[in-house]
Amino acid sequence: MTKIRMLVNIAMTLAFLVVMLGAYTRLTDAGLGCPDWPGCYGHWVIPEQSRDQVLSLTQSRYSLPLIESRKAWTEMIHRYAAGTLGLLIVLIGFQAFRKAGPLYRWKLPVLLMFLVVFQALLGMWTVTLKLLPLVVMSHLLGGMLIFSCLVCLRLQLSERAVSTALSPYRGLIGLACLIVFAQIALGGWVSANYAGIACIGFPQCNGQWLPHLHFADGFNLFSPVGQNYQGGVLDNGIRVTIQWIHRVGAFLTLSYLLLLAGVLFHKVKDCRAQLFVMTTVILLLAQFLLGIGNVIFRLPIAIAVAHNGIAALLIATVFALFFLSRQRI
Repeated sequence: MTKIRMLVNIAMTLAFLVVMLGAYTRLTDAGLGCPDWPGCYGHWVIPEQSRDQVLSLTQSRYSLPLIESRKAWTEMIHRYAAGTLGLLIVLIGFQAFRKAGPLYRWKLPVLLMFLVVFQALLGMWTVTLKLLPLVVMSHLLGGMLIFSCLVCLRLQLSERAVSTALSPYRGLIGLACLIVFAQIALGGWVSANYAGIACIGFPQCNGQWLPHLHFADGFNLFSPVGQNYQGGVLDNGIRVTIQWIHRVGAFLTLSYLLLLAGVLFHKVKDCRAQLFVMTTVILLLAQFLLGIGNVIFRLPIAIAVAHNGIAALLIATVFALFFLSRQRI
């Protein structure tokens, strides 16, 4: 089990790094830095060619003016890291199957292998479907789920028994998982449609408490396939709707998790459970402040990437609480 724990620790760290790299790739408009998949301009490393050769290659094959090396390398580094993570998860799965034990201990490794295969497909579709918003949002959620499942797997491999004190609150914690997941999905939809700064100012949006909203256009998940979505294609009024709903979701998420944390602090005396609850509150407040910072400072890269990273830690912590609430002793 020591070997599996070490592999899971490495995979957890790498999964978090991949989430951050994915955010950086998206925020620097490098999602189409390589117009093909799995290689980049037909190569496994960025091709070093003269400008005339590059121009001829890109115009004939990819309908692009020239290779932007920085964006291409950003995208390829993200792919290399994600590919390494995928291999690690497969290795963890094989190691888990080799160990005799109850069937329930196989569920997370199997789920992780399924998620990593589907995540690879989403990575391919992100490129081939030219940043289709539904695919970009799903790709973000897939990365968050992989990281969260690795955290839960590490808890499952822990030698320390877990108290059942959280079991009576399993339903409330499960609802928290759904709320956080939905809020991150909204954040992914904001990012995929380039609506991060559609609303200027906080707490008002462009000087209004309630802007004119376009729900049908703002949350049409089935956008036309074929066009390039880099930079976004929606009108600003529609992007305002997406951003404003994300803000409402942030307030609801903050309110529910703070109320839940208050209940758990008061009712649950298990030290390990209280540590996770305290971590949830700290991450929640940090995430809320980073969201405000994104608006006030117009989406600086450092704050925006940190916003994604804290979101990954937050959903993993809430999922860990739910896992602990149903942990088999």
